[in-house]
Order: sequence, then structure tokens, then C-alpha cells
Amino acid sequence: MTAASLKERVCAAIDRRRDEIIGIGESIMDAPELGFKETKTAARVSGVFEQVQLPYESGLALTGVKAVLRGAKPGPTVALMGELDALMLPDHPRCDVETGAAHACGHNAQIAGLMGAAIGLVDAGIEDQLAGNVVFMAVPAEEYVEIDYRLNLVREQRTSFLCGKQELIQLGHFDDVDMAVMIHSSSPEFLSGAAGVGVSSNGFCAKTIRFIGKAAHAGGGPEKGINALNAATLALSGIHAQRETFRDQDCVRVHPIITKGGDLVNIVPAEVKMETYVRAKRPDAILDAAHKVDRAVRGAAVALGCQVEIETVPGNLPLRNDAGLAALFRENAENLFGENSVEEYPHSGGSTDAGDLSQLMPVLHPMMTGASGVVHSRDWHIANHDHGYVNPAKTLAMMAVDLLAGDAAIAQSVLKEHSPAMRKDEYLARQNQVFQSEMFDGSEAS
Repeated sequence: MTAASLKERVCAAIDRRRDEIIGIGESIMDAPELGFKETKTAARVSGVFEQVQLPYESGLALTGVKAVLRGAKPGPTVALMGELDALMLPDHPRCDVETGAAHACGHNAQIAGLMGAAIGLVDAGIEDQLAGNVVFMAVPAEEYVEIDYRLNLVREQRTSFLCGKQELIQLGHFDDVDMAVMIHSSSPEFLSGAAGVGVSSNGFCAKTIRFIGKAAHAGGGPEKGINALNAATLALSGIHAQRETFRDQDCVRVHPIITKGGDLVNIVPAEVKMETYVRAKRPDAILDAAHKVDRAVRGAAVALGCQVEIETVPGNLPLRNDAGLAALFRENAENLFGENSVEEYPHSGGSTDAGDLSQLMPVLHPMMTGASGVVHSRDWHIANHDHGYVNPAKTLAMMAVDLLAGDAAIAQSVLKEHSPAMRKDEYLARQNQVFQSEMFDGSEAS
């Protein structure tokens, strides 16, 4: 059978299960869970794999689920991915009122699309026409939230990293995968077309900063205290003063916030906390900007004579969308949405842990509309169920067919043209080196 006829069979199978696929996405929307806690969502994924009789593993990186559809002939392994977790948005109308979790980024649609692709490929019964395997990977903890909770997981040795794909790489669950594809939901507020592909996006590291001063009566004896809030304010100014040293082509983004500004208004602030991401387009530019942030923070501690604790943890590495996979996505998406419906968008200042995987193998992380509202806001939801849930399922499944049909010539071509940025051991060493904790005493600086 030709790849085109196989894709028709798969899409017809998905259409027959349309309502079920939409139901998966909507039910997950109403049961959001934060990263590394997605037990109910993972159980729903496992239930679908059991229903279609796909062998699977669960509990990967705490909550991840991985199933495999094996082709009749040997060949590459293509991973289709979706993310299990929600983010924190307690004013979202469909949030979990106890945790504040809400699917305001579209991960519920990712899982629905992933499940729909699995259902369609299995129901169509085309595995005897494939040279290679399709892995269906439901991945935990993409959203970089609850940093203290995740750091405790690392300290307790329950995880090694703070994001799901990083942890799955560390544990070897991508060792049998040659390339990976996922589709992120979007909305007309971001995309003018039906779908879009960018070349790349930023990576980042994260910092928590704690200035330690000395309490005193703010009115009666402020000279007896050391104002940690003044130190933090000076650090913010120092960071801003570095901005002209960031190269435009590196797309550096540093966006600190003060998470604790003191205890009482009539007490000189003795403890002030900050958080920031340090983002950039290249891994080396992330480290350079992070060094400058640390220097500004230490300088503020010297100026006020206080102590400062700086804890740095690895975030995501920059995303490198594979050109061959991008061309295949465009072709299949335009089969659904029409000619010229897929736009190209520029480098993004945001980040995703798909970037980590893209350093090691061909990866594609495109966008597809179907949502309404601004992403990460209270009005975000999947407004068009076919575009948000069903068409991603069809596109993922059709890409898998194109890659592996016949003798998997297209997948082999993608692998031949791709040059990994680093090996797995180099990646793990680089990310582990980012973990740093420093206590600097500005009062002792000469």
C-alpha cells in the first residue's frame, strides 16, 4: 500500500473515534495536575493503551507512560509525544480549586492528540506496512513550576532534574528513540494561520536568590540594621545595567521578580528573596548571561554589606526544530487545513524541554491552532475541538506513516541530514554542571 492510502485509513479510523478523542481532551482539561504529580492523567493514558492493547510502561520519571507499536520490518523508531502536566493559574474557570492547577497551555490537547494518533494507527491495522516502531510517550513536568518542590525531589534522589524530558533522557527512556515529534496548541492571538513552525526557541537556567541582612527598628534605629531589600533593589539595577552587554543575536531574556520583600513594614528587611530565569538562544550565551547576573547580585551584597545565597538549577536547552521534520509537518498539516495554511514564525524567546531532546536527535515542536485566548491566561481553552484535538492526532499519525512506510526512506533521510549538537553524556554533564549553590558574604569583601 502507498503511504497516501495508509494515511487515509488512519485518518478514517481517527474520525470514527472522534468523540472519544475529544472526550479525552475535555476530561483532562477538567482534571489538571501539576508536574510529577499527574497520576490521574497518567492513569487515563494507561487506560487507552490497555483498550487498544498496546504494550506500555508506566511510572517513568514518576508519572510518564510509554507505549510501542512495532512495525513488521526493522527500521528507525519515531516517538510521538504529549505532555501530561498543567500550570498554576488559580483564577482559571476550569482550574483545580485545591491546587490552583489549570490547563492554560494546551497540554490536555497534546495528550488527546497523542491518544488519538495511537488509536488511529492501531485501529487501522497498518503495522505490517511499517519499517520501524512508533513510540507513544506521555511526558511529565514540562512546565517549570513549583521549583522548591522539584528541588526536594532531586535532594531526595527521586529525580535528577526538574523537567520530565530531562529526567527521561537521564533514565534512558529515549535511548531507543531516533527522532521525536509533538504538536503544541496555539490560538489566533499568536498564529495567523492554522499551524506554524519556528526554527528555534530559547533555553534557560533558573536562579533563586536570598539576601540576608539584619533586622532593626525601621524608624527608631535603621542604622543598626542591614537592609536586604535595598540590596535586592540594587541587584535589579545591576542586572538591568548588563542588558547592553547581551548580544542581540543571542536573544537574552532576564526577568527577575522579588518573591519576598520583608516581614513587617516597621522592621528593616532582613530576608528578601528573588527568582529569575536567564534565557538565551545558545547554551553558551545562557551561561554568560548567568555569570553577569551573579556578578550583579554579589556586587549588591558588597554595597550593602549583607550576605546573599544564589542557587542555580538547569532549565531547558534551546530548541532546534529539524528542517526535514518541519517540511513533513507542513505537507501533512496543509492536507488538512489547505495550501499556505502553515506559517513560519521567528525564533521564540520562550522555552520548552523539547529543546533538551532536540540537542540529541531530530525533534519537531510546531504549533497548531484550535485554542482561544492568550496562552497562560484565564481565558485559554480549546475552542475548536476538531482543530485542537482531532487534527493534531491525524497529523502526528500521518507523519509517523510517512516516516516509516515502505522501507522508512523518509525517516532514514531525516537521520542522514541531521547533525546532533551533543551526545547524551555531554548533555548530562553540561546540565549537571549548572546545579550550583553559593553563599557570598558581601561584608567580608575588601
